[in-house]
Amino acid sequence: MKVLGIETSCDETAVCLIEAEGAFGDNFGFKILGNTLISQAALHAEFGGVFPNLAKREHAKNLVPILAQTLTEAGVLKPTTTPVSGALLLPLKETLSREPELLQALIPFLLRYEKPDLDAIAVTYGPGLEPALWVGINFARALSAVWNIPIVATNHMEGHLVMPMMSVGSAKSGTLISFEFPVLALLISGGHTELVLSKSFGEYEVIGQTRDDAAGEAFDKVARLLGLPYPGGPEISRLAEEARREEKTFDFQLPRPMMHEDNFDFSFSGLKTAVRRLVDGKTLSEDEKKQMSREFEDSVADVLVGKTMRAVDEYGVNTVVVGGGVSANSYIREQLTDACQLQATSCKLLLPPPELSTDNALMIALAGYFHALEKDFADPAAMVARGNLQIGQKT
Repeated sequence: MKVLGIETSCDETAVCLIEAEGAFGDNFGFKILGNTLISQAALHAEFGGVFPNLAKREHAKNLVPILAQTLTEAGVLKPTTTPVSGALLLPLKETLSREPELLQALIPFLLRYEKPDLDAIAVTYGPGLEPALWVGINFARALSAVWNIPIVATNHMEGHLVMPMMSVGSAKSGTLISFEFPVLALLISGGHTELVLSKSFGEYEVIGQTRDDAAGEAFDKVARLLGLPYPGGPEISRLAEEARREEKTFDFQLPRPMMHEDNFDFSFSGLKTAVRRLVDGKTLSEDEKKQMSREFEDSVADVLVGKTMRAVDEYGVNTVVVGGGVSANSYIREQLTDACQLQATSCKLLLPPPELSTDNALMIALAGYFHALEKDFADPAAMVARGNLQIGQKT
């Protein structure tokens, strides 16, 4: 089965085409036929965060070119000898009425090329920034209507959960890593910090989540307080690593919020406030920025690892899966690796490659494939963007 994945939930525009076979855990394998991603991070840097309407505009500008690039890479983009009829194209004016730039690029593309060999289109419909989500959804609806290909409405967080379960080789092919349920997923990104228990694939129970700022959001906000550029996570991580190598001591300690409370929820807003109190009105030296970065990263890691391992014990978890952009943080990865190795009971840790930790269309195509196998398709006319969608929720 060939599945086209489309991801526009935030500030990455991504399209991926995979060919997969087998059921989950049953001789499953896949090939990456084409994969393209454009990051908008540099464009949003001046705002210190993602500006939704700018993200929407850039998605509309980028989707057709990267679709063409992906299909070309896959070898399935061929000039047409029978142009699409005007009757099929006419409804696209309504479908893409809020994305005129996308419509203007898509119609010539559809007139020039024939329908590619595809079985399903998987598109992120939530969670994320709704203006950005709508662009991808409407793009998928337009392609579905003209090419007569079914749509899988794919949960962005399920994509982050599925990605670490995959082994991706250098030959652009992959398989499912061997592991045992129950699985505990720690999903950590700019918009989410949650612990999700899964006793079988597709069955999800959120046992803990952030009550305010997500971990990635806290990294970005603290980076701004320290005068560091956006995106803040990599900058804080870089300075924190320098502080560890230099082994300098410092005379302050940040809190470990909700570390010992009798639940699995998180809260990072107070941690950000604690940093603000320490730096407010001061001009920080480079050493002070390094020290603050290290203590902040230590605090976040301590909380994430401590809560995760306590949940492992309480729920008898066999496998810990970590996904989302913050899972690229090398220190958090190291601390989780050490904690799982020290666990009294057997506990396998699955981490995505750092380059596949952030948003990408491969994870959407993979998650969508398993739903397509079950004929779990969406009604294109009823699809809506769900900015606050929870993992496991239906359309």
